[in-house]
Amino acid sequence: MASLVSHAVAAFGISACFYQSRVPNHVWVLGTACSLVPDLDVLGFRFGIRYADFWGHRGFTHSLVFAALVAGIVVVFFRHGVAAMQPLLLWTYFFLITASHGFLDAMTDGGLGVAFFSPFDNRRFFLPWTPVRVSPIGVSRFFSARGLAVLQSEALWIWLPTILLAVVAFLVRQQTKPNPD
Repeated sequence: MASLVSHAVAAFGISACFYQSRVPNHVWVLGTACSLVPDLDVLGFRFGIRYADFWGHRGFTHSLVFAALVAGIVVVFFRHGVAAMQPLLLWTYFFLITASHGFLDAMTDGGLGVAFFSPFDNRRFFLPWTPVRVSPIGVSRFFSARGLAVLQSEALWIWLPTILLAVVAFLVRQQTKPNPD
């Protein structure tokens, strides 16, 4: 998997594309939380759920259906939308944030792949290009030489493109602002 830090960084980039000052900050915080939710599946290891199982790591919780469900549940809490974001736009935002998790994991060089199409098809997939070093599962394993190598890989392949995306989104917003003349 990509590290939780990088999933949050990716959420920042996606949020930059949807950003409007009238949207309350808790929407952006909730978006970051949605980017991390798919990894709750690692708790299954403690209950004997195997990696390759439906509920295993990178299984159903990393699927596009799961991302759609999470987005739908979140939007129910914002039934009337929020300032500047109607429910469909809000759903799209939370869907992209949650789905980004599986796509980042599918860019890693390890694991069994991601069950993008679960529950309809539980096969696991990687993207054709896997430049990101797979992050070890567990905090103690992360704080090691391997964890540092993962962060270096993520800085190049996730953080840098995310920063560029955020800058482009900012510049586009600046160009599309109404002229106060």
